[in-house]
Amino acid sequence: MRTLEDLGDLAGKRVLVRVDFNVPVRDGTITDDTRIRAALPTLKALRGRGARLVLLAHLGRPKDREPEFSLKPVAERTSELLGVPVQLAPDPGNVPDGDVVMLENVRYFPGETKDDEGLAAQYAKLGDVFVNDAFGAAHRAHASTHGVARLLPSAAGLLLQREVETLEGILTDPKRPLVAIVGGAKVTDKIGVLDAFLARADTILIGGAMCFPFFAAQGHSVGDSLCEQEGIEPAKRVIAEGGDKVLLPQDLVLGRAFDAGTDTQTIVGVEVPDGWMGLDIGPRTAERYSEVIARAGTVFWNGPMGAFELEPFAAGTRAVAEAVANAPGVTVVGGGDSAAALTQFGLADRVTHLSTGGGASLELLEGKPLPGVEALR
Repeated sequence: MRTLEDLGDLAGKRVLVRVDFNVPVRDGTITDDTRIRAALPTLKALRGRGARLVLLAHLGRPKDREPEFSLKPVAERTSELLGVPVQLAPDPGNVPDGDVVMLENVRYFPGETKDDEGLAAQYAKLGDVFVNDAFGAAHRAHASTHGVARLLPSAAGLLLQREVETLEGILTDPKRPLVAIVGGAKVTDKIGVLDAFLARADTILIGGAMCFPFFAAQGHSVGDSLCEQEGIEPAKRVIAEGGDKVLLPQDLVLGRAFDAGTDTQTIVGVEVPDGWMGLDIGPRTAERYSEVIARAGTVFWNGPMGAFELEPFAAGTRAVAEAVANAPGVTVVGGGDSAAALTQFGLADRVTHLSTGGGASLELLEGKPLPGVEALR
């Protein structure tokens, strides 16, 4: 994969940079600027080599040009963090000649998500060189991630380079033992990752609502728990192929409803009574998982252990997050809710690598080619 070192002299050149600034915005205010901060090393490195920047980014899924999806607050926050003015350009045909310019939400433009060649050509006219630093969007073949990379000398930014090298390293040369922690709601969403780790990991720890198809496959009652019926057969196969490598919860925290004020109980075992739903792993499971994590050479974590956003059901995810943060080995967290949990518990700065790309990181681990990455090879 081509990197910034392959671009040569950038003094006076205009560099088109695809960044992942798809940040949460509420009432015009950014509530979490982590993704903007993650791109700063690349932006500063390019400016340090004398380049002028044109930034491409998306925000949300606009259907037209709804104002709530404007990148105006993103440009303002980027300006504050970079310490230079960042001008916002309305469209590819109206871009001012500044040191740092940000094009409006690329999903405002027809053809962006269809990898339209004409739109990619419009982007290409805005720069001499293209740098993709948007790992979170690299699994999409869009005009601003894939199409434009074929029209300009192109390379990976520092963030994208680190993401790819770290995640590919887990698959090709991990420090042993390799422990994969896989949680979340659906087995079908994670079956590709589970298959990848069945072949490579020493231990797989299962948590979250996705454990209930596993229990159903074993003949246990799941009560009113969220149990994806389509996930039962894949779960049965993972159990058969994984054997002792796959660890499931031994106890559960139950609630009457998905609500912070609901009645709760902790059960030993995994037989969920009617009228109750499993909403977290129990303390015995949390302790067992933490012991496995503490002995790991490499840990990959994607997906919470329960409904951590509700305090009565946060203990399992908190325990796993703390175990990952305290682990002596290499620790990689695959974005999404796992990243949100680390942030909630104040542990985001205590892992080796916190991925900025949820879907992209999973697809890379599954062995799928990412269009935005392949275009840079």
